[in-house]
Amino acid sequence: DLKTLQLAKNQEDEKQKAAAAAAEAKAAAAAEEKEQSAANSVNNITLLLFYQYVEPCWDDDQFQVALKFVTDQGNKYGLTGRMRVAKEGLNCTLTGSHDGIRNWCAALRTFDGGRSKIDQVTGETITEFAKTEFKLTDDLPPKQRFPKLHAFEVVEIVNYGLAGSRAPEIAKYGGTHLEPEDYNNKMCEKDTVIIDVRNHYEANIGRFNPPEGGAKMIDPMMRKSTEFPIWLDKPETKEMLRGKQVLMYCTGGVRCERASALLKQKIETEDDTKSLGIKGVYQLQGGIDKYFKQFPEGGLWKGKNYVFDKRFSHAPPKVEAVDRTKKVLGEDEVAKVEQVVDGIPASAADEILGACEGCSKPWDMYRGKRRCPTCGVPSLICRECFDKDKFGVKKLGRDVRCDLCITEDVRNKQQLREREEREMKEYENNIKQKLGEKYEPYMQRKHAITRKPKANPERITRLFLKNMCAKQMDEEKLLEFLHPAKVTHIQWLTDRNTGAFYGSAFIEVKTAEDAGSVLAANGMTVLGRRMTVKYQKPDEKSIWPVPGTEVGVE
Repeated sequence: DLKTLQLAKNQEDEKQKAAAAAAEAKAAAAAEEKEQSAANSVNNITLLLFYQYVEPCWDDDQFQVALKFVTDQGNKYGLTGRMRVAKEGLNCTLTGSHDGIRNWCAALRTFDGGRSKIDQVTGETITEFAKTEFKLTDDLPPKQRFPKLHAFEVVEIVNYGLAGSRAPEIAKYGGTHLEPEDYNNKMCEKDTVIIDVRNHYEANIGRFNPPEGGAKMIDPMMRKSTEFPIWLDKPETKEMLRGKQVLMYCTGGVRCERASALLKQKIETEDDTKSLGIKGVYQLQGGIDKYFKQFPEGGLWKGKNYVFDKRFSHAPPKVEAVDRTKKVLGEDEVAKVEQVVDGIPASAADEILGACEGCSKPWDMYRGKRRCPTCGVPSLICRECFDKDKFGVKKLGRDVRCDLCITEDVRNKQQLREREEREMKEYENNIKQKLGEKYEPYMQRKHAITRKPKANPERITRLFLKNMCAKQMDEEKLLEFLHPAKVTHIQWLTDRNTGAFYGSAFIEVKTAEDAGSVLAANGMTVLGRRMTVKYQKPDEKSIWPVPGTEVGVE
């Protein structure tokens, strides 16, 4: 009858609608999968962070074998980035393809340099890097790939000034490594302090925030790692550690290795430190990088993690997801619905710990090449202040300094330099007394030891440098490369119209012997370019050194 026919027709219509809906859902899923695949094909860069100390240190021949191996394998697999290679090990930040990075890691695990060992229990061969922890981040955009591969020959893989006889043995004195979950629990315990062994400008934009009643945070307020041993020797530092268990952390873990070993060595060998009754020394295994992977929502972390790759800084993964959602939907729309992404409130992406040095607005992104005119650390300047300076609306003068210089009331380079020299002299005198005949002067870079000064019969102290990397060279890198020569002034040569640095500079050094040391660097490769150096007498008609070209560190 008519009713039965109508019912059958309705059922058929429902089936067709269901089939159409299923087809639409399948097409949407396919489109999403295609879109994701396309995104992955674009974001196909893998970042590798790792370090490894070797004990005992490589001798000269072993070091050269290791340097050649890591460089050759890096070129073979198309890697780019930075390798700090020392007789004490490797510290690397590298980028490459997914497979290229993993193939390089696999090759390094097989490298023994003639020093492999046999496991007494299993009988298996153990190589230097068999247990190295490689920290990988996949699916990064191509713009975060380093342009070239640079292998730097250095004395220390972290520049603490603790090379040679100064270096505490990590195997003997190193702190107890805690995985992120165990470290997180330790931060909640009383009678505990946490030492952030990074530089202050890193801690300024992000750090751990233990709960009330838990551990107490300590920021040593350092501008560079060489200040840590000096800070650790201060009486006020020792009082902060009295009767406490000590936790340490850094970006990837490498800075904690020597830092924790130095403290434990002092506990065992120095009476004044032993008497503090320190209850244990611990460090975060894998650093902040691994903690973020274990606690993607942030855990006890607040703010951004400063990094030395092309990400510059980043938040925990789920907090970054919130930030991306806000950019897609808009701030107002997210606020209306009190948006929650992966269980994280939208407000989590608004936690900015730093402040612009120019206008004091909340800011946590280090961009551009500007550095504090007083001490030389990276400047935290907001986009608006950068633009005003660039277009001449409001220039960033020498009074715009980092928050550490403001806090310490450091107003000029000479004031800071005199303080650093005084503290270093006191520290070196203490080291001489402790080490006696084993004392060795502080050394910074391998070429600083092997570079033989050139003759300088006219006693010239002004030099001309050219063919430097215009994009990467700055005061800090140039001073590090030219060490131990004492550079007092740098005049960066720039384009008259654009103001852009084009790779050349005049420098003034303290003595004629320093000039000979700098000239010995002629033809050396710095940041991928072969630098030219020559003596250059100042023109009698010109003012030299040029006012305002003083450097922050001798």
